[in-house]
Amino acid sequence: MANFAQKQFTSKAGNDYTFQFPGVRQVTKITDRIKNKFGGASDEKLSEEMLSHVVVEPKQKMDDFKGPSGYKELGEVVGAAYAFITGNDEKDESEEDSKDAE
Repeated sequence: MANFAQKQFTSKAGNDYTFQFPGVRQVTKITDRIKNKFGGASDEKLSEEMLSHVVVEPKQKMDDFKGPSGYKELGEVVGAAYAFITGNDEKDESEEDSKDAE
């Protein structure tokens, strides 16, 4: 994957987002910063990191997501952004490609 690659993402609510890969060093720093004292990921820290460093369009903060549907969308966007920077979304794309070939 090239440095600073971008990916378009559309949420189930129909909102469009642009993710940008911040570089391997930055991803490593992000994965360190999101951990709590027990080594698990903190939802709040993960959300803040994804919105600050990965979601480049539209620029949003956690407080921009309103109500239960906003919380659901935040989780969807943050999860997709994290999968993108950690390379875990590539499997889904290759599976879709193989289904298209059938």
